[in-house]
Amino acid sequence: MFIFEWINNQLLKMEWLYNLVESLVVNVFGLSMTDRLGASIHFFIYDVVKIFILLSALIFMISYIQSFFPPERTKRILGNFSGITANILAALLGTITPFCSCSSIPLFIGFTSAGLPIGTTFSFLISSPLVDLASVILLAGIFNWKIAIAYVIVGLVLAVIGGTVIGKLKLESHVESFVFSNNMEMGEEDVMTKRERVEFARDQVLDIVKKVWIYILIGVGIGAAIHNYIPENFITAVLGADKWWSVLVATVVGIPMYADIFGTLPIAEALIAKGVGLGTALAFMMGVTALSLPSLVMLSKVVKPKLLAIFFGIVAAGIVIIGYTFNAFSYLFI
Repeated sequence: MFIFEWINNQLLKMEWLYNLVESLVVNVFGLSMTDRLGASIHFFIYDVVKIFILLSALIFMISYIQSFFPPERTKRILGNFSGITANILAALLGTITPFCSCSSIPLFIGFTSAGLPIGTTFSFLISSPLVDLASVILLAGIFNWKIAIAYVIVGLVLAVIGGTVIGKLKLESHVESFVFSNNMEMGEEDVMTKRERVEFARDQVLDIVKKVWIYILIGVGIGAAIHNYIPENFITAVLGADKWWSVLVATVVGIPMYADIFGTLPIAEALIAKGVGLGTALAFMMGVTALSLPSLVMLSKVVKPKLLAIFFGIVAAGIVIIGYTFNAFSYLFI
């Protein structure tokens, strides 16, 4: 137990980094941790450095694992299953693929054009940006393991249910015809050497960090402002756990934004610290990652309005239900 606690505190929560940044703010910058400016600078530096360290290490490990599951192999694996088993497998495979919804859509097109049922591919599409292995570690590092594991479980359940419902509705005619007419061949699977896998993982780290760094800085900046400048009574008056509308507002506010879980985590952290319900904060995160406006615009080029509306409705309803459930049972996690 002591070893696990040490690993959690020093490697995930990075208490050593917290103390180092505190020393920097107090002894080098000459600021006080009790002042808003000093606390904001500490929050910003600590969270940015911690997220980038964890993000780089996790992307490398996950990308190395992902190198064993290229689209060709993923398609063949999924093609061997049907029904809810295929949905579960698609949701699980989504956890080791792209980190944002926009980059998941090309794979969704490829899988659909290769002949996979749309219910299976939608389970993948929901899971891929919403849940990934990195989110488990980052959530545990910022919150705790109970919240991290619960978030992943409900995200996977939402992906499985969403894909299953879409599959049962037989909406293939509402996928744009060019997706099927492409008849996209996934190609032969290339066997990578260990060195090539390491190089692939390294390139993925560089590529993803280049894409998300600005969202992380913005997210941490917003989190620092919320944490230190916006009065707690104002936030709780709008998004407090006792407000019936809080989950709905958080979900709606998250949709126009475009970021991934790495950019939304600092905001969720600051909101919870200010008294916002756990479910409300998670609903905001899910709204941003699964239903961002840019990803919906991209998806609208691939599916027709009816299927897009059904996808949106299922995922939005699932997020709202999850939000209210977490608010009701938050005492089990915090």
